[in-house]
Amino acid sequence: MQFGTFRRFALLLGLFAFVAVIGGCKKQVKATAPAPAPAPAAPPTVTLNASPSSINSGDTVTLSWSSTNATDLEIAPGVGKVAPQGSTPVTPTQSTTYTITATGAGGSATASANVNVNAPAPAAPPAAAPNVSELFSQNVTDAFFDTNKSDLREDARTALTKDAEFLRSYPQVRVSIEGHCDERGSTEYNLGLGQRRAEAVKNFLVSLGIPSDRMTTVSWGKERPFCTEHDESCWQQNRRGHFVMVQ
Repeated sequence: MQFGTFRRFALLLGLFAFVAVIGGCKKQVKATAPAPAPAPAAPPTVTLNASPSSINSGDTVTLSWSSTNATDLEIAPGVGKVAPQGSTPVTPTQSTTYTITATGAGGSATASANVNVNAPAPAAPPAAAPNVSELFSQNVTDAFFDTNKSDLREDARTALTKDAEFLRSYPQVRVSIEGHCDERGSTEYNLGLGQRRAEAVKNFLVSLGIPSDRMTTVSWGKERPFCTEHDESCWQQNRRGHFVMVQ
C-alpha cells in the first residue's frame, strides 16, 4: 500500500514538471532584428560672387551667395551673419577677399570672392602760375599809328585802356615805351616821329592813372623794324608804340 502511493506521487510530480516545461517554452518571445542606423546628414554647399570684381576706390560691389544644407552662414570681413541666400552691397577701400562660411548638420563649407580696388591715379601737379613776365606778354599790347602820325587812333586807345588795367593790377611793373616807324623817311625824321609816338602812349596812360615814374620813353625810329617786307601791311606793323617790361 505504501509503495503504490509513492509510485503515484512520483508520476504526478513528473507530469507536473513536463507541463511546466511545455508552458515555459510556449512563453518565449522571438528575438527582433536591430533597427537600421540613420543616414548621415548631407554636407552643406555654398557659393559667393562679387559684381563687379574690379572697382575704383569709393565704388560699390554687390556680393551674392546661395547655399544648401546650411543653418548658419557668415561673410567676412565686415559683413557678418547672413541668410541662406541673398545679396548685399559693400564698399571696400582696398583690394579684399570676401569669404563665406556655411555650417550645417553635415559639416561646413566655404567660398571666396576677390574684389580688386584700383589704386587712384596720382594727382596731377598743380599748374604753375604764370609769372609776371608771362602775364605781361599775354596782356599788354602795342598801340599802332597811321603814316606820319603820332596821334592815337581809336583802336590804339582801346588797347592802351586794357594795358592800363594790367599796370594797375601789377603796380610793381615798370615799362619802357618804344616809338617805332616804318622804313620810309629819313633817320632823323623817324627818330623824332618815334619819340612823339612814345610820348603819346605815355601821356594817355598817365591820363588813365598810371604814374609817370613807372614809364620811360625811347625812340628807335626805323632802326628796329618788326617786319622787313616792303609793303603797307608790313609798314603798318612797324608804326607802333611798343612796350618792354623793365626788370
